[in-house]
Amino acid sequence: MTPAGTLRRAAHLINHLGLHTGEQFADRDTNAIDVAAAIYVAAEGTGPDEFYTDENTSLEIIAASADAMAAIRVLSAAIGTEPCVTQIAPGHDVPDYIEHICHWAMTTPVFGTRPPATSEVIGVLLRAATAADALTAFPHQTERSAA
Repeated sequence: MTPAGTLRRAAHLINHLGLHTGEQFADRDTNAIDVAAAIYVAAEGTGPDEFYTDENTSLEIIAASADAMAAIRVLSAAIGTEPCVTQIAPGHDVPDYIEHICHWAMTTPVFGTRPPATSEVIGVLLRAATAADALTAFPHQTERSAA
């Protein structure tokens, strides 16, 4: 599935299950799901039990999915703020896209009065999907010429 398709499916999941913004990546009592977990489930077709109980393992599971990470990077770019970075070795920082999108969905923005509503998160997911479609419709515009 394309990143755009994954983002659309994640929006559908959040619409039906609810947006989880608490501890862990999903809530067993309400079935609500975190935005990163929704993207993972959309990409992979299922979610592991660790989403309910083990945040660190959940992060590793999500990061190991190439399809989920492709969609997460697209969403991160659509949010409009820079992702935080994690130092993996002295002098080597990498963007933390999962943290970026999760933090965005649950945190009140600067000059804001509340975190994004579920409908706002769904709207950004769908706009990111549309942007991803536009980029893949004209791949020659994003690739470097061999000439």
